Amino acid sequence: MDCFFIRQEIPADIPQIYEVNYQAFAHYDEARLVDALRDGNVFNPELSLVAVHDDRIIGHILFPPITIESPHAVTPALALAPLVVHPEYQCLGVGAALIEEGLSVCRTLGHRIVVVIGHPGYYPRHGFRPARVKGIEAPFTVDNDVFMVLALDPGALEGIQGTVKYPAAFDAIVGNGTGKCISVHSPC
Repeated sequence: MDCFFIRQEIPADIPQIYEVNYQAFAHYDEARLVDALRDGNVFNPELSLVAVHDDRIIGHILFPPITIESPHAVTPALALAPLVVHPEYQCLGVGAALIEEGLSVCRTLGHRIVVVIGHPGYYPRHGFRPARVKGIEAPFTVDNDVFMVLALDPGALEGIQGTVKYPAAFDAIVGNGTGKCISVHSPC
């Protein structure tokens, strides 16, 4: 592959985004999740980015809003979910480029915290650290090393503790509030 570029999702991309999610995961859960988030009132198109090569969507990243809730406070944050790269383009830097551009957009828009469930050998390269060490809990069963958080500016996590609350689309599509264990695919 000679080059690709990253841009914000546009309506014409929706079928290709659905397909690249299916191709990357070999099932439709993530594709349906993206559609459910897009159809809900939590979707921000500025936080849905695509990687394009030869007019083809080869990757997608989405940052839906979440909250970190404790008895004393509700803190807005973002989830990084999902990140997908078409199998033909994996291990070529597409995913890393989507993460870095996505995090840059998040910072520009004033967001301060991002949570991800992902491979412990991959996401720390982008600054993510175990969330439970910071006092942030998942609302479902997930291993400590795959549940991570990133402060987008210094001090963003100071005094923040609580349990992540995902949009209802996560429960409806992938069952994340039901105690279902989350599996994490190994990236490059």
